[in-house]
Amino acid sequence: MLDPVELARTLVSFRTDDPRTGDDACAGHTAGLLERLGFEVHRQRFGAGRMNVVARLVGEDASAPALAMTGHLDTVPLGAAAWSVDPFGGEIREGRLFGRGTSDMKAGVAAMISAAAEGRARPRRRGLVLVLTDSEETGAQGALALVAGADDRIGRACGLVVGEPTANRIAVGHKGCLCLRARFRGVTAHSAMPELGVNAIYKAARAITSVEAVRLDYPHDSLLGDPTINVGTVSGGLNTNSVPDFAEFTIDLRSTAQSPHADLRRRMFTCLGAEAEVETVIDMPAIATDATDPFVRMAMAASGETAPGAAVFYTDASVLQPHLRCPTIILGPGEPAMAHQTDEYCEVGHITEAHGIYARMIHEVCEVG
Repeated sequence: MLDPVELARTLVSFRTDDPRTGDDACAGHTAGLLERLGFEVHRQRFGAGRMNVVARLVGEDASAPALAMTGHLDTVPLGAAAWSVDPFGGEIREGRLFGRGTSDMKAGVAAMISAAAEGRARPRRRGLVLVLTDSEETGAQGALALVAGADDRIGRACGLVVGEPTANRIAVGHKGCLCLRARFRGVTAHSAMPELGVNAIYKAARAITSVEAVRLDYPHDSLLGDPTINVGTVSGGLNTNSVPDFAEFTIDLRSTAQSPHADLRRRMFTCLGAEAEVETVIDMPAIATDATDPFVRMAMAASGETAPGAAVFYTDASVLQPHLRCPTIILGPGEPAMAHQTDEYCEVGHITEAHGIYARMIHEVCEVG
């Protein structure tokens, strides 16, 4: 058996917040491990230091859609605050595994791999495919590269399990994300003679005030709630004694099934005005699966869950569910509130629990009873 906690510690030891520091080293290590375990492994490189891994166990019925399980190996950067532990040391203290990516989401990947490895020698009526992506944190670029490829290595799926952090609670959907960048141009001049210039920061500031006043008055979504809007970054100007000729800011909209991105984008264009140059940075739709779907009921039985909910963050499912057209759940051992935090951790007990849940799902969906 593969110990999911020890595997999670190994994955955490790889720094994967920047492809220049070796994102693909972690993916390469994981691909090699899966090959040694008997999986058919495909490596997809889609940029310098960026690699997806698709690993498959074939079932007896080659025509039957497989069970798909997915997670990402990249993480966000450490941040400016000092850590009290080595962020890549995999230290276990008081029942918690510490390190960057423990909750988001290397513990989930480790639990999936260990559960899949446990059942690899047993007869399978369906196949099992592990989809391990890179660059999820920067807009699901790895998942987008997978589905854009002419050679579809994922294949057909009867259901998708996303191992993002939910503390092992089942989510049957999550909000979408539409991130826009608004740019404004001006005319530079000496700050002692501002009347000779056009201040781009003033333009941006007026637009930000307009964004703050926007009311996203869409029908309430019973699963995902209401859409939200936030201005997250602002930049502009080069020095204090010049009229700035450039300014920009970003708008993060979190959508529901009731707030289509085309309409959100139209509203933002109207709000920002004709002078704004608007670029779409991220466009990930909301996803949802009916809680009465048989796949969800199977997952509930495997986990002991009685009331599925929704995740507050978007995942690779925004790309993979429309591609696979299958029921999808989000369930992983990580702590949702610890994602992207300094001194990130995952409860060790949740890792072993997730291993068991995933193993029961694999047995129920794939294996001969």
